[in-house]
Amino acid sequence: MEMDNIECISSSDGIDEEEIHLHHHYSSSKTHNNNNNNNNNIIASVISPATSVHELLECPVCTNSMYPPIHQCHNGHTLCFTCKSRVHNRCPTCRQELGDIRCLALEKVAESLELPCKYCSLGCPEIFPYYSKLKHESQCNFRPYNCPYAGSECSVVGDIPFLVTHLRDEHKVDMHSGCTFNHRYVKSNPREVENATWMLTVFNCFGQYFCLHFEAFQLGMAPVYMAFLRFMGDESEARNYSYSLEVGANGRKLIWEGTPRSIRDSHRKVRDSHDGLIIQRNMALFFSGGDRKELKLRVTGRIWKEQQNPDTGACIPNLCI
Repeated sequence: MEMDNIECISSSDGIDEEEIHLHHHYSSSKTHNNNNNNNNNIIASVISPATSVHELLECPVCTNSMYPPIHQCHNGHTLCFTCKSRVHNRCPTCRQELGDIRCLALEKVAESLELPCKYCSLGCPEIFPYYSKLKHESQCNFRPYNCPYAGSECSVVGDIPFLVTHLRDEHKVDMHSGCTFNHRYVKSNPREVENATWMLTVFNCFGQYFCLHFEAFQLGMAPVYMAFLRFMGDESEARNYSYSLEVGANGRKLIWEGTPRSIRDSHRKVRDSHDGLIIQRNMALFFSGGDRKELKLRVTGRIWKEQQNPDTGACIPNLCI
């Protein structure tokens, strides 16, 4: 896709953030064998005094924690249900045939465990029963965020300060301070869409970071242009903010107001839900003026924080200066 001319008329103080790397420390509870298992031979063949129960519950194939049904071979080696089919019914440790033996003893041991969330090193203080831990971790507010950059399938994860630095240094994203913006987008051939990402700009206001996306993509048979805002944080925090987007010319305008979506929601999920300012191509060309052969869109907007009036309970917009 050809390079397009994008002019951003916003305050443009650089944002210098110290890079913060995530280090995941997974805690394990050390419990020793009480030598009271006579149910099967897993205890005799696998447990040593230095082995923790948490390590025993780690699948030797995928290294994830095992949940019922936990399978074992005749020699007592265990693996998770998902990996059983991957190893073609052969024990990955001793190569013996697995069969359909459940390791009921280990499943019972797991029921008695209480373990910290695996994101405890990132600040989560919660401790859960073993079988409840997985559900919590999938929704934990301390879990890392995915990179919000939409121009490529970036696999980087981290906390917000780390991702801000990553977006600036690796993706060369424009950084701006302030809660108002004024973008001008020029494209020489507006008929070439091909699900192209226009741009991503990061704004710092109210002590938070917001991602402003501009895109062109096919909606059915027609190409459309879309702008939307995402909040770099959780959904519960995103609800505290609102934003507006406006595009227009020749005495006409389109205005969108909404709540920014959290970057927990993927870029594609937000785009496909049409949760933003959508401009049909014919309207976009009308706003562009001229001979309608070149796209010239100016999109303005602002971000504000909703504050509740202590006397009336009503929400009052708080605009940053």
